[in-house]
Amino acid sequence: MATERTVQGVLEAALSELGWSESSIRAAGRTDRGVHARGQVISYSLSWSREPDRLTAALNAHLPEDVAVRHTEVVSEEFDPRFNAIRRRYVYRLLTDPAPDPLKERTRWRVWPAPNLDRVREVAELFVGKRDYGAFGRAPIPGGHTVREITRSEWVGEGSDLKMILEADAFLYRMVRRIVGAILQVARGDGDPEELERSLSDPTHKWEGRLAPAKGLCLEAVYYEA
Repeated sequence: MATERTVQGVLEAALSELGWSESSIRAAGRTDRGVHARGQVISYSLSWSREPDRLTAALNAHLPEDVAVRHTEVVSEEFDPRFNAIRRRYVYRLLTDPAPDPLKERTRWRVWPAPNLDRVREVAELFVGKRDYGAFGRAPIPGGHTVREITRSEWVGEGSDLKMILEADAFLYRMVRRIVGAILQVARGDGDPEELERSLSDPTHKWEGRLAPAKGLCLEAVYYEA
């Protein structure tokens, strides 16, 4: 049986070509199958005597065209891309167009009729704050807590493109996709606003609505203390 191709796998294969010998790279987080990552952060140990930019170029020479390293820098041995992160930003993109657009639909969820922008913004504001979001996802570590602080929950219109920007200290497994799905359901009248409010106040009251497709979601950035 063929081994499943993953971003982690091709990165580790490229590093191995340069003498890397660890068992695994370390990442700021894992994403669902089909989710994109423009701002993923990884760390590893490698003997390299030249400038970091040369390492970036060397890695990209060994990577396929759908995976790329954008920047490399030297960090302390104690740096952990996951546990040292203070904030993460995800963006979910919609295509609000009655006609198919094959190129855009690779990275967007086509929704028609288009949701009312004022209404989705109103519902999105409910998600700002620190609370137990256990109704919208599960902890990435078994038994881990589900309290998260969302500092930004905003919809932005771009013609036929509509995107949601979510920033938080951390996210639960499938949390962003579930939030996007919930907002659209409620904003379009297909979901009960009272049920949404209950899920926000009671983490045991699971939101059972539609999960937004993975293809519209992208990890845009991971932030660290300066």
